[in-house]
Amino acid sequence: MREISAETITKEIREMCIQANHFLSEDMKEMIDTAYEKEESPLGKQIIGQLQNNLIIAGEEMIPICQDTGMAVVFIEVGQEVHIVDGNLENAINEGVRQGYTDGYLRKSVVKDPLIRENTKDNTPAVIHYQIVEGNQIKLTLAPKGFGSENMSKIFMLKPAEGIEGVKKAILSAVEMAGPNACPPMVVGVGIGGTFEKCACLSKKALTRDGKKRSDIPYVAELEEEMLKKINQMGIGPGGLGGRVTALAVNIETYPTHIAGLPVAVNICCHVNRHVSRVI
Repeated sequence: MREISAETITKEIREMCIQANHFLSEDMKEMIDTAYEKEESPLGKQIIGQLQNNLIIAGEEMIPICQDTGMAVVFIEVGQEVHIVDGNLENAINEGVRQGYTDGYLRKSVVKDPLIRENTKDNTPAVIHYQIVEGNQIKLTLAPKGFGSENMSKIFMLKPAEGIEGVKKAILSAVEMAGPNACPPMVVGVGIGGTFEKCACLSKKALTRDGKKRSDIPYVAELEEEMLKKINQMGIGPGGLGGRVTALAVNIETYPTHIAGLPVAVNICCHVNRHVSRVI
């Protein structure tokens, strides 16, 4: 049994909050650079160029890459041979978020109650998804999620008879309804299967996958490519002002489901699609 202190987890989360909000992941930078080359609309190309300049300025001057520094979403895979010592795991994660958003001078966007709307003033609590896995390590993935794009997300409870064509229709309708509100060029995360809440979690986790890598399941990889092509034929374009590049990637995750259901969730993220992972 390997012991990992709660303080170590807090330290890592603190650093990840600051890193994710100031420096775009390598896969996202590469996709934005590729989008600049592909975009044919002069205005669309200009907008992507401005996004590239924004990333440079953010890194050089330690300014957040987006003013909405998001609600912290944490995916944590805990090896079953790990023992957390000197503190509570969930408290350690939230303390890391508190330190990261306070010390990093990041905007605090979380309210304590969804209706009373009193700000917690430190961006806690995080939304945490736990998974127990084999081994003696902990993998942390932090994905700060802004709500311009989060508000554009949809869940569809399809009938099994609607099949893959129904899934395609659901994905395209969600993107079309989002339009410019999701700050395109966007990344589209899709979860198919499970239950109402499982497909939503799948769609959120899909956004943390390297956008240049396709699914290991052949038909899913084909669906990702088809949806990306059709989304980019919509003409929404960078900033919603027209062009060829509406989406940078479509990432799809699947899970077994009930014989009577076909749940589909579409979780859209803006062009920054912040995510960072570390293994302890």
